[in-house]
Amino acid sequence: MAVTESVRGDTSDSAGVGAAHEGILRRQSARESAARTYARALPIVPVRARGLTIEGADGSRYLDCLSGAGTLALGHNHPVVLEAIRKVLDSGAPLHVLDLATPVKDAFITELFRTLPPGLADNARVQFCGPAGTDAVEAAFKLVRAATGRSGILAFSGAYHGMTAGALEASGGAYDVRVARLPYPQDYRCPFGVGGEHGAELAARWTETVLDDPKSGVRHPAGMILEPVQGEGGVIPAPDEWMRRMRQITADRSIPLIADEVQTGVGRTGSFWAVEHSGVTPDVMVLSKAIGGSLPLAVIVYRDDLDAWQPGAHAGTFRGNQLAMAAGMATLAYVRENRLAERAADLGSRMLGQLRRLAAEFDCIGDVRGRGLMIGVEVVEPEADPLRQRERSAGLAGEGGALGDPDWRGGVGDLAVPGDSAGPGRPHGAGVGVGGLVGPDSARPTGGWPTGVTPADRAAVAAAAAMQSSQDHHPRPAAPELAVSIQRECLRRGLIVELGGRHSSVVRLLPPLTISDEQATAVLDRLADAVAAVSRNHPGHDRLQRPQPGQQRRADRAESTDRADRAGQGDRADRADEAG
Repeated sequence: MAVTESVRGDTSDSAGVGAAHEGILRRQSARESAARTYARALPIVPVRARGLTIEGADGSRYLDCLSGAGTLALGHNHPVVLEAIRKVLDSGAPLHVLDLATPVKDAFITELFRTLPPGLADNARVQFCGPAGTDAVEAAFKLVRAATGRSGILAFSGAYHGMTAGALEASGGAYDVRVARLPYPQDYRCPFGVGGEHGAELAARWTETVLDDPKSGVRHPAGMILEPVQGEGGVIPAPDEWMRRMRQITADRSIPLIADEVQTGVGRTGSFWAVEHSGVTPDVMVLSKAIGGSLPLAVIVYRDDLDAWQPGAHAGTFRGNQLAMAAGMATLAYVRENRLAERAADLGSRMLGQLRRLAAEFDCIGDVRGRGLMIGVEVVEPEADPLRQRERSAGLAGEGGALGDPDWRGGVGDLAVPGDSAGPGRPHGAGVGVGGLVGPDSARPTGGWPTGVTPADRAAVAAAAAMQSSQDHHPRPAAPELAVSIQRECLRRGLIVELGGRHSSVVRLLPPLTISDEQATAVLDRLADAVAAVSRNHPGHDRLQRPQPGQQRRADRAESTDRADRAGQGDRADRADEAG
């Protein structure tokens, strides 16, 4: 049973539309390459879109939290983007000019430089590349190799930098390459088994050792490339202090630092550029996706003293895309002028808090993480250890014991909870409100739990604390099959999400920066219902969902939601989009 419903009224018309929809999908399967990806998991045929909402050829509507893999910073067909494109089309300006100077290009560069991190904009050069981020990565490698006279590249486990040969060499799944692989710090699956600041410190020391040990087998490299948040690697934000260490390590050894901001840039993580969270100024920035305002565009921005190229050393036929530059300039200006990065930081923190409350209910959610509106939910095999399950149940029931009471002010790690203070990756006071996405609690006593916090709220936080303390260093196996089931149930409920991570077990949310509070609530409700449905239908149902004392099971709510939809409720995507 699909929760999405057709916007067509007449039965015969609906049948015809459905047949056309199925026909397009059949022809795609018959004629397109076996390498297609998103089309396999998302069998829809988009015909109209606006903001967060997509309408398929069969009339069904969806909330799109894929956003072109992060390309659509302003959502689908934003008015300022459409107006910028129409203006160029109506002006009679040439659409294809290679690398010639144009007023459109000049305006784009001016706006781009206005947004760059301090320390780079004043002495920056920009190189327009082929229209994909992977070509910009190739350009960055060629640039630092030309500037340093060296050839090796330092990259990190779990990285994703594109699909061309050089970019693949620097990505996590590569073998037999000219790239030295370094550990990327993370809490949940820490490569050293410790997580937190200690894990990040060990990762930094490993990097120093590799570079300084004459017997490490790694020659002095041409550059280091990193993602401030690993996206395809599982939505793993780099700790700010570790980022600063990488900057210091590379600067001390005259190694250019390349920041891949293809997916993290243009406000996505809560700062205009993700490197700004740590105050780091890289030597090279790789930019694509959102900078084209939904159209193909990719550039690298770098310190002018690295500009050692000869004319034509890196070129591309479509590097002069005027429509993309116009759309990109409009997008960059709109995000900057409307402070959408700050909005992403605030809303993203609240969404993370709500998702961590969901994780307290379902044992198949191993970790919730992210930064801004770049969010990941890692799906794992349900708890199999009866002793640990009993300990969690005791914590949920408020019995204390092994779990104890977490420090409300952030003493249990990066838990976004009502009234919390600043924690890793969050602005001060960015916790989720007790009642939902309305904002932080107003009552904040100096110690203990804030006034008005219910036992259910305490239970959710205790479960999240238990999850973090007992699983961070002994994480359960990834569950890609469960993740696929959750993605499928999301689609049936009118929600488009992506899967990522090392084992494709991380449900990813990349909504546009223009998403409203009501739309965000609709997204989280549908995701929660999807998780409940998978829990309800899974053979290990009793181990997937934790009992919540005093609360109705979310699975029951999902069942009642399904019944209401069958009774003919209107499409919630329409209401959410209209409210936005």
